[in-house]
Amino acid sequence: MMMMGWGHKRNPAVSNEDLKLPAGKYELVNSNSIHGNSNPSSPKNSMNKYVVACAVLASMNSILLGYDIGVMSGAIIFIQEDLNITEVEEEVLIGSLNIVSLVGAAIAGRTSDAIGRRWTMALAAVIFLMGAATMGLAPSFLLLMGGRLLAGIGVGFALVIAPVYTAELAPASSRGALTSLPEIFINAGILLGYISNYFLSGLPVHLSWRLMLGLGIVPSFLLGLGVLAMPESPRWLVMQNRIQEAMLVLLRTSDDKTEADARLAQIMDAAGVAADDDSHKTGGHEGTSSDAPNLPNPPKNHGEGVWLELLRPTPTVRRMLIIVFGIQFFQQASGIDATVYYSPVVFKEAGIHSQEGLLVATIAVGFAKTGFILVATFLIDRVGRRPLLLTSAIGMTASLIALALGFSFIENSSESSEGAVLLAILAVCCNVAFFSIGLGPICSILGSEIFPLRLRAQAASLGVIVNRIISGTVAMTFLSVSRAITVAGTFSLFAGLSVLCVAFIYSYVPETKGKTLEEIGAYFDGEEAKRLSQGAELELGDTTYLVQKN
Repeated sequence: MMMMGWGHKRNPAVSNEDLKLPAGKYELVNSNSIHGNSNPSSPKNSMNKYVVACAVLASMNSILLGYDIGVMSGAIIFIQEDLNITEVEEEVLIGSLNIVSLVGAAIAGRTSDAIGRRWTMALAAVIFLMGAATMGLAPSFLLLMGGRLLAGIGVGFALVIAPVYTAELAPASSRGALTSLPEIFINAGILLGYISNYFLSGLPVHLSWRLMLGLGIVPSFLLGLGVLAMPESPRWLVMQNRIQEAMLVLLRTSDDKTEADARLAQIMDAAGVAADDDSHKTGGHEGTSSDAPNLPNPPKNHGEGVWLELLRPTPTVRRMLIIVFGIQFFQQASGIDATVYYSPVVFKEAGIHSQEGLLVATIAVGFAKTGFILVATFLIDRVGRRPLLLTSAIGMTASLIALALGFSFIENSSESSEGAVLLAILAVCCNVAFFSIGLGPICSILGSEIFPLRLRAQAASLGVIVNRIISGTVAMTFLSVSRAITVAGTFSLFAGLSVLCVAFIYSYVPETKGKTLEEIGAYFDGEEAKRLSQGAELELGDTTYLVQKN
């Protein structure tokens, strides 16, 4: 099958005769029919079970970060008591994982281009496993920090590679929901961390926090085994000129052979790989590769020259970078990690003083965060990315304002108020809930969607670097800033940044629902991308393809 993308919305009046095509040889096909969706307004009824299984396994990488965030919020209480660490050491211990994850994120893109998405996930699991084991056995603060640094590198790898792999494997109709799975697993990990804190809190102090941190070995080990059953990304295989392997993966991840042919042709076109009309076909044998020879000449791509292109971007790539950097910045600048990492501290300031009460309150936060990410997964391919992002940012702004007002009342009142405590708990839960329906999952989705194939892994790693820098800065300064300008003042600052986030999303972020990765790239290359700077409603139009008939 030969495909050509027409960089505009299809004119229904255009026909084969208008284009003077040979009779009976070509037909015009709308992108929605290629994607298996004859009605553009209605989503697919079901997902490919094989794709879902692969996406779930890949997303287990993200549970590593989630578990660390959740478990550390409670373990730090016992670490303080056992190792007698200072407040500054507490901030460094909590925030260091985000800072050192920059190392993993910086090299994950190039590593995944060189050895593949699949084995990069395995490497992430092994590194985190070593970090979790070191933390669980650490007899001192110094060794605890060493394990923390190792875990951070593994987290950096995981944050980059899980959404990229899933986005490259999934068809357009279900890509949003499947690419949000890493965020679901982050939230599930946070909840598991909170629950393990609660059940292990009754053990002796020197044992409880070590078990809490050491249990991170379990998901790492399971992921390492799961990688053996996962296929490689078809887009990475095309970049390596392994066309027949890519076709076999696409046959398993598409609804039918026609869709697989169409997806492969798009990928090859986006990767700049030329082929004979029948070079990627499999005849009638979908389970074999004998009829789908690899191309003899195109060079393999291991990511060479990508950093130079990112450092000196074209106007199109610059627009992509602004969107991804901006959304990753605001995701963390709105203070979500302060709310999650320091939820026991926040609740203690609000008036909850018992250890059990603090841990139960944090579990409530975990359920709110995890529950609403499931809502986002259901809506993301139905409602779209942009409406959910705007709802998320506006809701978080309102929640942060309520939290700031509640703490302002607590800090200026001489008596403890039960109403103010309930307001603080409710505002924190609302903040994480609104985060989970938009900013949480969609930031990583956009980072894995909008960049062209040759840049995707390394550009996504740059977005994660921005995210981790801001996250680490917030985590390592929250206590100090709260002491300087009060907790109410700190959350007022977060609320102000959240207002800016709303303005940024409205002005710059496009809708990418239901479009293939190649269509999204073509959109940014087209003249319609100029509307990005005008704050207009941005939505990708349907694409028409010229398809050679079988």
